[in-house]
Amino acid sequence: MSTKLRNNKGKNTVIWILMGLMVAGLGGYGVTNFGAGIGSIGSVGGRDVDLRDYARALNQEVRAMSAQLGTPISFAQAQQFGVTARVQAQLFAATALDGEADDRGLSVGDAEVRRQVTGIQAFRGLDGSFDREAYKLTLRQEGLTEAEFEMRLRADAARGLLQRAIIGAAAAPETFLTSVANWTNETRDFTLAELIASDLDAPVEAPSEDALKAYYDTHPEDYTKPETRQITYVWLSPEMVQSDIEIDEATLRNAYEERIDEFVVPEKRLVERLVFASEDEAKAAKARLESGEVSFEQLTAERGLTLADIDLGEMSRQELGAAGDAVFAMEEPGVVGPLPSNLGPALFAMNGILAAQETSFEEARDMLLPELTIDRARRLILDRSESMADVLAGGSTLEQVAEQEKMQLGQIEFNTETSEGIAAYADFRDAAEQATAEDFPQLVELEDGGVFALRLDGIDPPTVRPMDDVREALIADWIRAETHSRLLAKATEVQAALDNGSTLAALGLVTTHYDGFARSGHLADTPGIVAERAFELEEGKASVVDAAARVFVVQVDAIHAADAAEAASYANALEPRIEQSVAGDMLELFTTALENEKGVTVDQSAINAVHAQMQ
Repeated sequence: MSTKLRNNKGKNTVIWILMGLMVAGLGGYGVTNFGAGIGSIGSVGGRDVDLRDYARALNQEVRAMSAQLGTPISFAQAQQFGVTARVQAQLFAATALDGEADDRGLSVGDAEVRRQVTGIQAFRGLDGSFDREAYKLTLRQEGLTEAEFEMRLRADAARGLLQRAIIGAAAAPETFLTSVANWTNETRDFTLAELIASDLDAPVEAPSEDALKAYYDTHPEDYTKPETRQITYVWLSPEMVQSDIEIDEATLRNAYEERIDEFVVPEKRLVERLVFASEDEAKAAKARLESGEVSFEQLTAERGLTLADIDLGEMSRQELGAAGDAVFAMEEPGVVGPLPSNLGPALFAMNGILAAQETSFEEARDMLLPELTIDRARRLILDRSESMADVLAGGSTLEQVAEQEKMQLGQIEFNTETSEGIAAYADFRDAAEQATAEDFPQLVELEDGGVFALRLDGIDPPTVRPMDDVREALIADWIRAETHSRLLAKATEVQAALDNGSTLAALGLVTTHYDGFARSGHLADTPGIVAERAFELEEGKASVVDAAARVFVVQVDAIHAADAAEAASYANALEPRIEQSVAGDMLELFTTALENEKGVTVDQSAINAVHAQMQ
């Protein structure tokens, strides 16, 4: 059954119309047979919107979006991105314009159609010229005859004539351009003061009990304990079994030998290597260097390199090969060479000496022992985890599991504020949030090698905490709110004084002055609304700004009109975008009016048939 299509297309429709659909279906996946009697997805003024065009356009859009995202997307994902609605709006708008072009007798001749056909890349042969066989084959793959395709090209060209006639007169209003350019490039001088607690005439005193109770009663959400889950759990961590593990001396010595490179580090040098094509070239460069004609960095630059390009980093004598002895003979930074390298004769710059480091087994023992113990503990838990899981699966309670498997049994009130103990683990938090009373406890592995299982015992709804339990926070909140309120009152007094001719500096406030501040400028460590307010005020006027729990007073000292040359340059750069926007709006309004006048219907069953084929 056909239904009325709502005319609520956005800017995307206009963009699609402007782009045109001359070869929308070429290169697609082909069109499936959707069944006899289904030829359109709707109509505009009795003019059908071809179902095959819709299928081709959807295929093309899904492909284009996949290419844009860099990964294939499913049709369901494309629907979520609004592709189906966008393509439908595009096709119905194009059909409305086609009908109007026909009504007005707009058309193009055979020569124009021929020019367009022969200009399409898909229809060209290996030599780059038009290939009629390629033309026929491509259209056949798309389920189109030559006559159908050329008829569509003619219609597209006629629609293009209509579109150009509609938007041809679009121009950016000069007054608008000038106003925007002047507004954008205007600058201001202003003075800013932030009021803080020390600016008050007297410090805020501690609240009375009545004031505290009133604040508590009016802000219950700030003192409400969130929904809390009563959780019982069993937990076994590597640290819990660490005391049961002994590491013998032989194992420690084997670990030390396996990691000997960490504990015995030979003396090293920080080295840069500049390679030359020949020994003579390297010697000539060294002579220039020694004479002071050039620096090592300049020699490097002459070869089109930077010091970072030739940096070898930390090198041992062995790693430097044949050059090792000469480089390590140097006792202070300098350049030595030419010396042989695996790339040819080179100059070596030694920039620093890294002394040898040796950690004895006795020194390394205190580091190795806990590491090996924890690693052994993790493996022990892993070995026991199958037994633990079997006990749980057998129907034992967590209490029984804890006793039998020597696990820690605990209870926790878990909510969004809980992060202590086992609740510090993300896996536990996820399991606690998702648990239901019907769930059977299951063993879950933690990222540190531990395991746990939990049971949901009950859920407490959100409740307001007793006033005495939150008294400390309540007092701090009241003082903060009262201070802010008094600062706003003080700021209002300051503004009144400024309106009567005073200045911020004369009122004893700490101020910051800004000259020639641009509308696009940024105030460091200050909410953006402060600068925005400065550009809303008249010259000489002041305003209080309450932003992000901070209180400011801003006073505009001077307003500077935009520089004429800068404003003109800005207007020139803005003009094409405004013209494009005006043209788009004109075309959208015209198309909407056509659809309203001609009447639009949608055959949802046909659309569903296309979607079903693309799932």
